[in-house]
Amino acid sequence: MSERRSKLGGIAGSDRDRLMESIRAGRKANRDRRPAPVSAQAPEPKRKAFDFAELPQIKQLQMQRAAADMMGIDNPFFRPHDGLAAGTTVIDGKVHDNFASYNYLGLNGHPDVAAAAKAAIETYGISVSASRIVAGERPLHRDLEDALARVHGVEASIVMVSGHATNVTTIGHLMNKGDLILTDSLVHNSIAEGARLSGATRINFPHDDLEALERLLAENRHKYDHVLIVVEGLYSMDGDFPDLKRLVHLKQAYDAWLMVDEAHSIGVLGATGHGIAEHFGIDPNEVELWMGTLSKTFSSCGGYIAGSRVLCDYLKTTAPGFVFSVGLAPALAAAAIASIQVMEREPERVARLQANGRHFLACARAARLDTGPSAGYSVVPVIVGESVGAAVLSNRLLSRGLNALPIIFPAVAEKAARLRFFITSEHTFEQIERAVALTAEELKQIRADGTAVDRLIKAAR
Repeated sequence: MSERRSKLGGIAGSDRDRLMESIRAGRKANRDRRPAPVSAQAPEPKRKAFDFAELPQIKQLQMQRAAADMMGIDNPFFRPHDGLAAGTTVIDGKVHDNFASYNYLGLNGHPDVAAAAKAAIETYGISVSASRIVAGERPLHRDLEDALARVHGVEASIVMVSGHATNVTTIGHLMNKGDLILTDSLVHNSIAEGARLSGATRINFPHDDLEALERLLAENRHKYDHVLIVVEGLYSMDGDFPDLKRLVHLKQAYDAWLMVDEAHSIGVLGATGHGIAEHFGIDPNEVELWMGTLSKTFSSCGGYIAGSRVLCDYLKTTAPGFVFSVGLAPALAAAAIASIQVMEREPERVARLQANGRHFLACARAARLDTGPSAGYSVVPVIVGESVGAAVLSNRLLSRGLNALPIIFPAVAEKAARLRFFITSEHTFEQIERAVALTAEELKQIRADGTAVDRLIKAAR
């Protein structure tokens, strides 16, 4: 008996059996008292997944599309291009003069750029297959960052896989609650999203109103730890640019940081395309953060920050959008490097772009088209005034062999809806004059045609 008790933990077999029965009964009683699993309580499913068509914002979008269909307005967006988009492009098998491309210096498709991309694929493959901090670092990344730092005239740069994400992660990571971000009212969405992510206070100042900016600095600087001023080197909707010299003076006077988004100004402004600092003749090291994208002048894809080595090293080891993203694809890095080399080797491309921009602006003003505040570089808007009218004008021009896309509400105010013309070094004066003449002709016809646009707008309502 003692042996049996020892084997059963000091309890006689019959006693242990009764104890185990009691434990099992208690467990069953507890199970009976527990709430049934959610799956047992849930009603019979009516559908497998949520239908997003029920969201109010999606219903509104569908109503807008239905109204456009009812009025016979083709969707001017998402049209596929058959081949390279340069000064001309092919849509539905027809060649069009193309004013809807960021290919400012005509480097997309340049033989040296294409060869560099192909060689990178042969050596490194399509992807680097990891974040750079883990195992994705390649010599091309360092070479590109060195080249971008040289273009901007600063110590270092850091390249990321998305232009939009570059602004979001940099602003969101550097700024915090207790800081202030002052932004021009027309800055890109990525800047606004970065400010929102940061938790810092954000205040807009009226577009290009530096007196208003100074008032905001005087009233608010003492309330915050750090203050960041964010502007663009060339505004992508209006084609104008800020007074950089005065901005540098203001940020120094009020101990603020300055960030300049050069997505549309690098390769465009300055005698050799080195951007707004070259245009104004200032030391680029007086600006804390230069931001740019690789998808315009540099015929690639991605974004970057250029500035001090300390700043770039910090972002490389801590910015979520860099640390937790795959490294830039080898072909994209190589294409951007080659594009920079061609730009620096052939400054006549920049001169040709600037001449084309001035010619387009002069022709448009002579035709009494509303070009807003455009300075006549790579972006010239033609303001129509209603989203419906802008879409109709774009479609009419397409039918006549001219590709220029509308910018409509909410990207711009409804009364400021427009066609946005991107000028490149590859356009000819003949193309520019034809584009302006066709635009003026069709816009005049739309407005004179029994106020057709007004009727379309009323129908949409």
